[in-house]
Amino acid sequence: MSILGFLLFCLVAAVCAGIAEYIVPGRIPGGILTSVVFGIIGAWIGSSLMGAMGPALAGVAILPAIVGSSILIFGLSLLASIAHGRKP
Repeated sequence: MSILGFLLFCLVAAVCAGIAEYIVPGRIPGGILTSVVFGIIGAWIGSSLMGAMGPALAGVAILPAIVGSSILIFGLSLLASIAHGRKP
């Protein structure tokens, strides 16, 4: 994978994490770098659960990446609300 391919991969992963942030009732703490990390981990979770279904862009299967990022954001926001003593 070239540098340009890696940057495109990170950009697509960040966009998928941004879409997932609008779907679930949670927030991604931090900026674009955190969105990239959440998108990459979410793409891995989604492809582990769903495989490589749907369209792919820059090596990222879009639908599994959005679903995986949604699961990750929801789980982490749930854990954060429990840790702060609030009801989920």
